[in-house]
This record gives sequence, structure tokens and C-alpha cells, in this order.
Amino acid sequence: MARDGGISGWHSMRKEELVRALLEASKRRTKSPSTAHKVVDQTRTVRSANGSRTAASRHALAASGGGTSPHVSRRIHQLHAKLATIKNLASKAVADEPSRNAARRDRLVVMVRDPYWLHAYWELTQTSVDRAQAAMAQRWHGARPVLRLFRLDEDGAAAHQRDIEIHGGVSNWYVDVPDPPSHYRLEIGYLSRDGFFYPLARSNDVMTPPAGTSDAVDENWTDVAEQADRIFAMSGGYSARGASRELQELLEERLRRPLGTPMKTRFGSGAAAPQHQLQFAVDAEIIVYGAADRDAHVTLEGEPVQLRDDGTFAVRLSLPDRRQVIPVVASSYDGLEQRTIIIAVERNTKIMEPVIRDVAGG
Repeated sequence: MARDGGISGWHSMRKEELVRALLEASKRRTKSPSTAHKVVDQTRTVRSANGSRTAASRHALAASGGGTSPHVSRRIHQLHAKLATIKNLASKAVADEPSRNAARRDRLVVMVRDPYWLHAYWELTQTSVDRAQAAMAQRWHGARPVLRLFRLDEDGAAAHQRDIEIHGGVSNWYVDVPDPPSHYRLEIGYLSRDGFFYPLARSNDVMTPPAGTSDAVDENWTDVAEQADRIFAMSGGYSARGASRELQELLEERLRRPLGTPMKTRFGSGAAAPQHQLQFAVDAEIIVYGAADRDAHVTLEGEPVQLRDDGTFAVRLSLPDRRQVIPVVASSYDGLEQRTIIIAVERNTKIMEPVIRDVAGG
């Protein structure tokens, strides 16, 4: 439509700008001098004696382009409806079951997927979206739905990092984050063209884990249900501060099982009278990983290391209960240069006294 109407620069326009340009072009066609003269010439021939236009003159006016065609009007209406859908962040599940979700509040939950990715999930009511539209007034027309990313300092101060533009029709989004480990928080809302931000919900605080390149450690998670306990832990679930109530509620709703430490969530009827002593043992390993030139020769503790095609490597070693010094040496292909990196690690294992819960005493 923009190409046929001769609108310049339509390739770089946003949808809202394109709709406005189409409307203005339609108005210009209606008010063009050539069209007006054509209408006057046609209507003069069919004007009646008392000066009123006949049905033929009205037909000539419509045929001359005096109004927007039904096809154009229908397309413009469809574009407006699509824009409204894209902007509307209200959750479909909440809208489809208003009676069931009447008491449900807006929420934004963030889960840590790996050192460089967060997974945001939200549930927002139509009432909150309507409230945002009313509060933003004239700003609403050009407002965009966004996720606002904050990085948290050790003192709790939040620094605005960037805004991630999203759209309606979905309830989750993946957000890439740098420099692990770091603390983050998200807010969801609408950002106007002049920089005004109207928040709808604020997320829980999360911390990304340290970066790791080993295939054995940094796995590609494909199913939240299978990795729920790990996601819960990485999002603070088992730490001293604990995970946010919203995150725990979300995971428990989706998995239909409690999350938390076994002392709080997994007692059964047999816990009151244990039949045997709990068997429990823990060991540890260390993974050394790195990268060198593809044609380099690398040794670890004197043993050669197999490099991948891109020059990276990962070696799993035992971690005994003592101090350990691990030299890693890389030599160039021609043997003229050699570099050494020494890693010193120490393991100190301590076995604590067992805790026996008195079920009968509560």
C-alpha cells in the first residue's frame, strides 16, 4: 500500500508510523486540486433545478475518490488491530479465565538459565495495561512494551543497563547478560518516545553463576521441568537469602510439586520411624579448561592434552583432600615459544554432625 501510494522512506518506518503515513496520503488524495475540479465538473451536469445534488452527483463524488475506499479502510483497520495486539502485554491465560484468575496479581519472574542468559516470565492483567494507557495519556500512542534490565551493586543500588523491546502475545522472553557472575533485576512496562517509563511489575533479584566452557558443566538445558531444581538453586532458592516468593510459586505451579530443602518439603509417613541409617558420601573433581593455538602442544601435569578443532580443551581431574599444584604448559608448533600457567587448589572436607528431625514433636 505504501509503495503504490508513493510514500517515500516506508522501508524504515515502524508500523505505527506507516499507518499514519497511509492516512495522511489518503487525505491528500481527497483534497488534491485535480480531484476537486473533476468532482465540480461532474456534479454541475447533474445538479437539479432547486440546487440539490442528485444521486448521480453523489455517485460521481464517490467515484472520484472523495472518500477512502472500503478496501483501504479495511486494511487500515486491520493494521490498527494488529498494532493493538502487539502492544498489549496482558496474559492470555488470565484473560481467558477471568473468574479463576480474578485474585491473581501481576508478576514478573526471572530464572537463571546459565552464566549469560536469563529467562523472564510474566503474567499481567488487562486492568493493569488499561491503567498504563490512561496514565501515559498522549504518550501511549508511541509507547513500546519493554523489559528494563538493571544490574545490582553490592550495596543494593540498581544501575539501568538497557531496555529490551518485546511484544504482546507471549508471556516469556530470553535476555542475554554479560560479565558473570553478576546480580540482575528486571522490570516490565511501557517506554514512551520521550523516555518516560511506566512499570507494570518488578522481578526477583538473581545472580548468574561464574562462566565455564566445559561441555560437562555448561549444558544446554532444553526443559525447565527436568532442570527445575538446578534453576531454582541458581536463582537463589537454596541460598541463605532464598529465592523470591514469586519464583517459587511459579515453579511449584508449573511442576505441581514443592520446591525447597528436603527438611521442609519431602517428609513422608515413614520419616517418623527410619528403618536404616542414612547412607551419604560426597566426592569432588576439578575441571581444567582453556584455549591455545590450534597447532600448539599442551600438557597438564606433564601429560599431553588433546585439543579440539578450535584449540579449546577441557580435562577432568580428581580433587583429593589436600593442596594441589597443577602446571599447564603450552608450546608453539615450532618449539620456539613456551608458556606455563600454574593452578593451585586446596580441598578441605569437613563432615558435620547429623541432624535428626523429631517428627512426633513437630
